[in-house]
Parts: sequence; C-alpha cells; structure tokens
Amino acid sequence: MRRLACALAALVVVGTAGCADGGETPSVAVGSAQDPESQLVAHVYAAALRFYGSPAHVEPSPDPMAKLDSGDVRVVPGFTGRVLHTFVPDATARSATQVYREMVSALPEGIAAGDYTTSAEDKPALAVTEATATAWGGRDITAAVRNCEKLKVGQSKGSDAPGPNVPSVLGTCKVPKPREYPDRATLFAAVRAGEVNAAWTSTAAPNIPTELLTLSDRTSLIRAENLVPLYRRNELNEAQALALNEVAGVLDTAALADMRAQVEDGTDPGLVAGAFLDEHPLGD
Repeated sequence: MRRLACALAALVVVGTAGCADGGETPSVAVGSAQDPESQLVAHVYAAALRFYGSPAHVEPSPDPMAKLDSGDVRVVPGFTGRVLHTFVPDATARSATQVYREMVSALPEGIAAGDYTTSAEDKPALAVTEATATAWGGRDITAAVRNCEKLKVGQSKGSDAPGPNVPSVLGTCKVPKPREYPDRATLFAAVRAGEVNAAWTSTAAPNIPTELLTLSDRTSLIRAENLVPLYRRNELNEAQALALNEVAGVLDTAALADMRAQVEDGTDPGLVAGAFLDEHPLGD
C-alpha cells in the first residue's frame, strides 16, 4: 500500500509539474482554529500530506469552516459530532457510524469528508474515583445513569472545558447542572475531595490524574466525536486524499491525548505531529 501510494504521489507531482511548465506544486492549506489542540490535529494532516510528497501548511483562523467554504483553505480537520451539530443542531445520532453518515449528508455542496479515525475520539466523558465506580457498581456511563440521583457533577471553565457538546441528558438521567471550577486541576482536586463525585472531561484530554478513571460508553449514550478530515471536493488529487485517509489507520485516542499533553507542556504542535508520524509511518 505504501509503495503504491508513493508511486502515485510521484506520478501526480510529475504530471502537475509538467502542466505548470516546471513550476512548484502549490502547498495545500490545512485550516485550524486558533487554539493549540486544533492546530495539533491540523499539523497531523499536514504532515500526512507531506509524507506522500505534497507540500502542506497550517493556517489558523477564527472560523476554519468558513475558510474551507470560501476556498481559502482546502482541508479542515474536525470531530464528527461537532461538525454534525454545526449543520444539524437537533441531530439525534450518537454512534460513530450514524454520526459520520449524518454528518456526510449534512455537509455543504462542494465539501467532502475523508475516513474518520475509528480509534481516535475526543467526546465528553465523566471521570470518577475508584471508590465512586465501586459504589455505583460499574465503570461504564450506565453506572452513572443508574445512580442519577447521586450525581454531583463538576466542569472546568474556558479552555479547559470539554467542549460545547456536554450532554444534559444521559439515557433516562437528566444530568444536574455542573458546578464550575476555574481549571481542570481544581476540578480534579474537587473530585478527589468529594465536593463533586464526577467531572466532565473528554476521552482525549491530557494529564487526567491516574487516581481517577474515565467511564466508558459502550452503549453510545454520548454522541461520537471521531476525528475526520473535511476537504474541498475535486480539489485534492488521489494521493492527497489517500494521505488524509491513512491517518485513520495510525492514530488512536491514547496517542492523541499524549500529543496534547506534549503541546500543553509547551512543545510546538507541528513538531509533535511530525514526530508522531515519524514513529508511526503511514502505509506500513
């Protein structure tokens, strides 16, 4: 697979150069929001494009989807549930496959979606102590539903918040309004101290304390949020589309959380993304 893709990329580059009378292949603009975590995933896809011989760079902006729609960028990574919510705010799909299918159907004309990363997600999750999980009788979100009347939930503010799509209802449980804390460190300390017994975080959040566990979601009570590349239809060649799709084969949630931790510690997102693909080559 890797040899075929590389050969295809080489043919495309040669063909493009011939049509352009020896001019350089234009760099693919990958759009991102302005926060470091959005830039990180954009750099992952830019590095994938470069891996197969296509120049690529990241362009942060306040509204990357608008840039994609206008053609100022050609690729924008997103998370399936959030993209679906943008276009269909009242969508009810929750499982990864359902969310992806409805998202694809809702995309504006001229925008396509590549393969979503089945193993890499960043959806809201509840973190609890071992003692709480034992008392609730399980390590899945269904245990929280069974103990709905006991739920005391906390959430961090600002950039530490787990995103705009934290559910207010889990199955038959109406989740109480979260108590807000200034940052994740204070929130997790409150969980350990018993001020709250569950903390909203996300599945790919970095640096969750080891003494806390994140409840699983085997029945998809929380909407899926899988990483997916969006791109302008008919503006990428076959090798470039393949490069974007192959990210789904190497990236998982643990790796995404680890890269985010490195960025949070001050490492440049582009360096983190490049190092990841060096260690996990595409097409192998």
